[in-house]
Amino acid sequence: MSQKQISLPAKLINGGIAGIVGVTCVFPIDLAKTRLQNQRQGQQVYKSMVDCLVKTVRSEGYFGMYRGAAVNLALVTPEKAIKLAANDFFRHHLSKDGKGLTVFKEMLAGCGAGMCQVVVTTPMEMLKIQLQDAGRVAAQQQKPVMMSPTKLVSTNTVLRRSYNSGAVVSEPRAVSATQIAKELFHKQGIQGLYKGLGATLMRDVPFSVIYFPLFANLNRLGQPSAEETSPFYWAFLSGCVAGSTAAVAVNPCDVVKTRLQSLNKGPSEETYNGVVDCVSKIMRKEGPSAFLKGAGCRALVIAPLFGIAQVMYFAGVAEYILDNTSLNLLSA
Repeated sequence: MSQKQISLPAKLINGGIAGIVGVTCVFPIDLAKTRLQNQRQGQQVYKSMVDCLVKTVRSEGYFGMYRGAAVNLALVTPEKAIKLAANDFFRHHLSKDGKGLTVFKEMLAGCGAGMCQVVVTTPMEMLKIQLQDAGRVAAQQQKPVMMSPTKLVSTNTVLRRSYNSGAVVSEPRAVSATQIAKELFHKQGIQGLYKGLGATLMRDVPFSVIYFPLFANLNRLGQPSAEETSPFYWAFLSGCVAGSTAAVAVNPCDVVKTRLQSLNKGPSEETYNGVVDCVSKIMRKEGPSAFLKGAGCRALVIAPLFGIAQVMYFAGVAEYILDNTSLNLLSA
């Protein structure tokens, strides 16, 4: 891999195509992951990934599963391109005389790639999560709550007063990512779009540290010889295994990031003042198992996403496009 020099435009195109194809395939599972992670103990709207997807289709329609997909599709190209290109860049500069990298240097390259990608990842995740979680918050607000007759009478009185005063909570209006971005930028400036940056770094840096060395070593096992590359199916499987392993390993950080970046809360859902406060409250109120919420969904999202990414990257799709484009321009 270190000997195979690929131009920067090719890296960007490969990463972009891989990201778009992968996100389109697995986005509904990613939506389920976000909603499952944001559920609090005793306030569950969804029992599992399948239950979440079924209820989403029933209440929001088929395209409800793709809430926030436009943001991802728009920003996944630079995000994946930066991640893959940065890793390749750091691997190239850490290698000497074309020799293979040690595992430690592979981890350093992955660390550098993870730190570079958060420039795009943080605002992308911030906007995507608001759109993905809107259906869960709306469903939780409509969820009936069992009460004693005395409390029910009291509650009905309050509701009648609210109705008469015109203070009824209306159904949440549909908003776009552009509207959310404008509102955040207007109220909080650029830092509003980068809320949860620390948690994103906590997730993406360890992910890349685990993923890239693991993929490189798994992919190397499929090479017929040192000079030949592994077949495309082996690259795909290596990407899937490395991606799902890294995804589950950093899932606690992903839960913290999702909770911190969620602006709209359901009834009685607490707010968090930073990473430490979020971790302590989750541990105290929901227990250690809460940090594994959505781990299965995340593994199912990341596995094919990075499998497809590596196939595109190593199959040289971009090189083929660039070569044919150059030939066509020359012939014209």
